[in-house]
Amino acid sequence: MTGFEGRTILVTGAAGGIGGAIVRHLVAAGADVVASGRTQDGLEPIAKETGCRTLPFDLTSEDEVAAALGDLDLWGVVNCGGFGGEIATPMETDISVFDRVMAINARGTLLVTKYAARTLIRLGAGGAIVNVSSQASLVALPNHVSYAASKAAVDSITRVSALELGPYGIRVNSVHPTVVMTEMSEFYWGRPEIGGPFLEQMPLGRWATQDDVAGPVVFLLSDASSMISGVHLPIDGGYTCR
Repeated sequence: MTGFEGRTILVTGAAGGIGGAIVRHLVAAGADVVASGRTQDGLEPIAKETGCRTLPFDLTSEDEVAAALGDLDLWGVVNCGGFGGEIATPMETDISVFDRVMAINARGTLLVTKYAARTLIRLGAGGAIVNVSSQASLVALPNHVSYAASKAAVDSITRVSALELGPYGIRVNSVHPTVVMTEMSEFYWGRPEIGGPFLEQMPLGRWATQDDVAGPVVFLLSDASSMISGVHLPIDGGYTCR
């Protein structure tokens, strides 16, 4: 997929598996990618591999987000930075963990959108924002109350942003991956009593890969999706169609 030459795209959460895959796909498509994460050390591997630029900042700090994005000319954004929180029911959840999940996933997405959108509007060339949500915002998953709530908030941010930014030629969409079996996911979804029944309910019957998520993100950033805005695209092997 072409069309990214001369376009600068910020990817948050770039030190993670999905964020790193998105960086790789965008660099391969010709984009000028700015990879963001919490620390410079965490970003060094993806920068060395792809040649992307780096811009570390803390998603929970409005001062850091504002300082990082204030003078950064952008055409696009991928809000991929996130925190999984805890495995807990509503009766067991630790509210301090809930607050942190919301601060990173929902508030962080809004902060980046707030300051990036100002630049996109100032430059007047349109643009695209893709928020990485989750299947957990579309269907109820056991023990995911904090994470699901944060991603549902991301979905609302996506819809309202699409409405508000559309007149400036800026499209805003979200993707909703199923489980990507990373080392972080393995401790819960890798349990036979958890993962087995889950996969039995998924029409495609397999876990997603990082590239499975990166491809649709690149599509939604590209001119091939120039009339698509405000959508929530499941990348879930058909799980949410049940």
